[in-house]
Parts: sequence; structure tokens; C-alpha cells
Amino acid sequence: MTAAVLSIGTELTRGELVNTNASWLAERLTLLGFEVQELRVVDDDVPRIVEVLKALASKHRVIISTGGLGPTTDDLTTIAAAQALGVGLERHDPSLDAIRRRFAKLGREMSKTNEKQADFPIGATVLPNSVGTAPGFAIELDGARIFFLPGVPVEMRRIVEDHVEPAIASLAERTTHQIRLRTFGLPESVVGEKLAGIEDNEPAVTLGYRASFPEIEVKVLARAGNHAEAEGIARRVAQTVRDRLGDAVFGETDDTFAGYVGQTLRDRGLTLAIAESCTGGMIGAMVTSVPGSSEYLLLDAVTYSNAAKHDLLGVDMELMRHHGAVSGEVAGAMAEGALARADAHLGVAVTGIAGPGGGTDAKPVGTVWFALAQRGGPTITRTMNLPGDRERIRTLASYVALKLVADAAISRGRS
Repeated sequence: MTAAVLSIGTELTRGELVNTNASWLAERLTLLGFEVQELRVVDDDVPRIVEVLKALASKHRVIISTGGLGPTTDDLTTIAAAQALGVGLERHDPSLDAIRRRFAKLGREMSKTNEKQADFPIGATVLPNSVGTAPGFAIELDGARIFFLPGVPVEMRRIVEDHVEPAIASLAERTTHQIRLRTFGLPESVVGEKLAGIEDNEPAVTLGYRASFPEIEVKVLARAGNHAEAEGIARRVAQTVRDRLGDAVFGETDDTFAGYVGQTLRDRGLTLAIAESCTGGMIGAMVTSVPGSSEYLLLDAVTYSNAAKHDLLGVDMELMRHHGAVSGEVAGAMAEGALARADAHLGVAVTGIAGPGGGTDAKPVGTVWFALAQRGGPTITRTMNLPGDRERIRTLASYVALKLVADAAISRGRS
């Protein structure tokens, strides 16, 4: 069964906003067993919205639309949906009451303009929004079921989970199953080379790749006579992918790299101290984005200046004068200093030149030194010349540092 995703908003057609909603919805529909054939974008123009709605409804059984349900004058989706149906609008008092209650809970007075968010095409099914002010709604047009949702991602996703998926799950025959494997440490070309031949040997499987710097996601999509059979094929082939890519695979679907590292530490009862220079707190931000990270993170010291490295971590000033702040010797001293001050099991440090200035012939922009210190074990240092602009260098350096932590934790085992 085919489906389509429609994104409404002039900010999208002008390129002012990245359309993350469409990719999320397409993936959810695919997992439910729908064949998503179209992703459309249209600006805030009623005649054009009506035209696109009618065109999509003539071809697809399910359409999910996002955007244009707000209180401002350019939010025209509800009007367009009513025109496509050839009906007027009616106010839904329960929705208006819910909007008022939400504003009251926030200690704010509801604007008169918000009232329009409780107006829906006559006969529409209202989809309550438990995390925002704009309810969604559903209509049927030319045999197609169309769901209209707010463009705010967190609100859109909640309504999909609460209302849309339960309504459409039985419409598509589940003959596919997809497993998403997240990887770090190998470039996309190498990932592709390592997985060469799998699709030739597995005609029921399609492999897909998505690069989201600095990660590569491998999607294993299997098709079969029924969902159970497809899931079995997908899991078997996913294991083949894991075997070929080794420790580059760190998780599935919504797993994060920081979450993987944190779980590795937690499983082994290990603690971590971080010393950062060029990454400026990015490593600590990644680690603390994981709930419960206080179980294993004891210290994150952002020591940009030489004085801070000396005062906070005990790095010898003479060492920095002799070798430079961007050196293996200083990185090692930073990691050991963080380890000692936090009394942690592992200490990781990063110092480098993120650019765009500051590089030399000997140490060009992108030069980064890493160090991993271990309680009762050796300190390991390594250097890399990382490509890209300042943000990419800092991001990649943060990932590399956390990979060192995970590898050390696996090798060390439970303390």
C-alpha cells in the first residue's frame, strides 16, 4: 500500500528550515509496511495546497501532512483542507478549552489568534495534542486518509505515536522489516566495500546507507511473504553486517554514540574524567546528554589556556613550553591530571588546533592529540589530522575521544 508525506510551509520551500519531519515520517511509514512513494513540499498558498492534496489523494491511501496549523496569518493548512473537501470550518470547543488550559498552566494569557487552532473542517476527526497548542486532524478525501499535524517536531511525533499509527497500522500488510545499524569509525566507502556481495546473496534484502557526520547508518530492509519471515531475514543479515563491520557498529535505530559509551562504562562499573581543550566542552556535553551519566562521569575540565591546564590539571608549564600545548606529552599530562583529580578509572584528554587559524607547517589546522590514562595502567597517546571546518574537527575529535574510552573500558573489563 502506498503513502505520501506532504510538508507545508514557505520556510521550507525557501530553504530556511531543514525538513527533518519528512524523513522521520517516511521512515515510520516504511516500518509500518507502507511504500512511501512521494515526499512533497508546498508553500503557504491555499490554491497550491489544495491542488497538491487532491493530486496525492488520487494516488495514495495514506497521506501525512505537517505544518501550517499555527495561530498566525500564514498558517493556512486548515482552510486549504476544508476547501479541498468543499466544506466550511467549525469550532471544536473541547480543543479550545484544552488550548486555554495549556496557556493557563504556563502562566500565560491566550491570545485571540490562538482560537483559530480550534477550527477544523466540518466532519474532521480531531487529534489531540498533549504537548502543544495545535491539535491535528484527519479527513478522508477521494478514498485517501489524510492526517494533518503541526510542524513542531516534538508535537508532530507525539500525535503520530498517539493517534496516527494506531489508526493506520492495520491498513498496510506487514511484509517488510527494517533494522538500522549505526556505525562510527569507518568512511562510507569502506562500509560499502565491506558489505559488498550481501545483496547478491540475499535477493530479499536491500541495503541502504545514510551518512550523518561523523556516523554512517546501514539500513537492512527485508521483504518476504509475511512480517515474521521478513524480520527473521533482516535479523540474520543484520548479524552478517555486524560481523563484517566489527566494532564500528555501536547500536541500532535511536541509540547514540554517547549512550553506547556510557553503557559500556556502566556495565563494567568504571568511572571517567575528561580534560578538553580544542573541543571546548563538547565531549562532556555528549556524555551528559545521556540520562544517568552521573553514575560514571566524575569530571569534565575545559582547559583552554596553558594556565588552566596547569592550575586545574597540574600540567607542568615547562612541559608545555618545550613541547607546545598541542602535543602528545601535554595530552598525556592532561589525561593523567584529570584522572588523579577525579580519582576515576579512566581519563581522556583532547588538545588540538580546530582552526580556522592557529595552524603551522608542523602542526596544521586539524592536528589533534588524544590521550587515555588508566588507573593502574599505561597512558596511551595518539595524534590525528582531522579534516573539515572548525565544527567538524571538534565533533570528530569528540567522537574519537569517546571511542578511546569505550575501547579501553572493553579491554579493561570490570574493575
